[in-house]
Amino acid sequence: MIKLGILASTNATDMQAIIDEIEDGELDAEISVVIVSKEKCGAVERARLHNIPAVFISSKGKKPEDCDAEIDKVLNEKSVELVLLIGYMKIISPWLVRRWRNRMVNIHPSLLPKYAGGMDLDVHQAVIDAHEEVTGATLHFVGEEVDAGPIILQKEVEIDEDDDASTLKKRVQSAEQEIILRAIRLFSGGKIHVDGNEVKIDD
Repeated sequence: MIKLGILASTNATDMQAIIDEIEDGELDAEISVVIVSKEKCGAVERARLHNIPAVFISSKGKKPEDCDAEIDKVLNEKSVELVLLIGYMKIISPWLVRRWRNRMVNIHPSLLPKYAGGMDLDVHQAVIDAHEEVTGATLHFVGEEVDAGPIILQKEVEIDEDDDASTLKKRVQSAEQEIILRAIRLFSGGKIHVDGNEVKIDD
């Protein structure tokens, strides 16, 4: 069983897919802790409903490294093996990146490197405004630069003519959940290897 830690700031919709797979006996994993940057957010409520420990760590008046040191302490206390950023609206400090290199992943709602740095509905609206035909989701290891770490998995999503940012978001989230779950299984099985900025997956 792999122990997961989740960092979140919003509803953490993708976390529900992980919870459901675990509770259905389809995923041999445990969410050991959910760490949130906002005291009141959907991620806290999801954790509470499923008896998952949730910890609020405020960044107010703290240096980024000091805040991330608190996060690191909690992750280690909970024996976390893989950290997932799901709707986490803070930049990870280089210090924490180094501490969790190749053990911390982020889900992004586009096919990186396209639309890097954007968040949530803004990304989907930008995709629509650019008249793209295909978008998707990217899961990548967290690096020192935003949305630039080694890419683990991507999944394409076709854009319909009548899509708006909200409808597109729902379909991209389904793709996000699919690749997150696949990556957890691959990571747990020791099938993900990083060579420089390239990820290699054992079939």
